Amino acid sequence: MTATSSTLEATPTMTALDRCDRCGAQAYIRAVLGSGGALLFCNHHGRDVEPKLRPQTIEWTDESARIS
Repeated sequence: MTATSSTLEATPTMTALDRCDRCGAQAYIRAVLGSGGALLFCNHHGRDVEPKLRPQTIEWTDESARIS
């Protein structure tokens, strides 16, 4: 098993309890950094930071399709 697959298996689906680190709204985007930390963002702030932050991540989970 590779480190990537074990990381993906260990990453749970985001829930209503997960909150944006910027504004406190429900998070739909999780950015896992190479250092091991994770940042959560609402759709608005996730799109705002994506161009700069995404190249630094080892995993970018976008569940914004769940927004109705």
